[in-house]
Amino acid sequence: MKELNDVIVSKAIIKEYMDDLLDYTEMDVAIGGGGPSGVTAGYYLAKAGYKVALFERKLSIGGGMWGGGMMFNKVVVQEEGKRILDEFNIKSKPFQDNYYTVDSIECTSTLCSKATQAGLKIFNLMSIEDVMIRKDKINGVVLNWSSVEMAGLHIDPLTVESKAVIDATGHPTEIAKIVEKKSQKNLNTTTGKIIGEGSMWADRAENKILENVSEIYPGLYVTGMAANAVHGSPRMGPIFGGMLLSGEYVAKKIIQNLEK
Repeated sequence: MKELNDVIVSKAIIKEYMDDLLDYTEMDVAIGGGGPSGVTAGYYLAKAGYKVALFERKLSIGGGMWGGGMMFNKVVVQEEGKRILDEFNIKSKPFQDNYYTVDSIECTSTLCSKATQAGLKIFNLMSIEDVMIRKDKINGVVLNWSSVEMAGLHIDPLTVESKAVIDATGHPTEIAKIVEKKSQKNLNTTTGKIIGEGSMWADRAENKILENVSEIYPGLYVTGMAANAVHGSPRMGPIFGGMLLSGEYVAKKIIQNLEK
């Protein structure tokens, strides 16, 4: 084996990472949150040829899917969502009519792998702490290291530009909350505000999620559990068909709007 130089290893990592970060200071779509809906949205946008990056504050990508239901690493997907599993070549097992069980580890890791291979750029350990609003439209996001946030340090962030932003932060609806607070404009909901999620009700939540995937402020879209929470629908629990379908659907909506 040839001799290795530790400093060259460091130089390779620093240069390649900085090249990526510089490249994605301008992009088509920025996604906040690396759960299944955000990753799926990134996959379909990248597959369509758009320059898209996903920012996740945690070390791992996949949100709550890793843990399945109450740490039983199985999840359920209904019939409508199975075609997305099939597209990703994720194995599923019929349980009874309209219910398929999926290994949550295989599902999460495969979604991440296929999305990055399609061209989605993922930056983990980064938090979106603010948005860039210009002429009453979201034009980008403001980033900081999640370790800075966790340590409570006073470190100024940096801004990246995008034509659209997706809030895929799940239950907390973090980006939508920033916009609600700072824009001083009504959101595109029945109250003009974030309504908040209801109690868990899988049937109602899954059937409302595509209706809730929407542009709630010019340039800002919600998907996954963030869409249900913003619009006041129930949470769905460990069934993930709606999460996958909402990621695909928000990508389609953005593509249609960007092509106009």
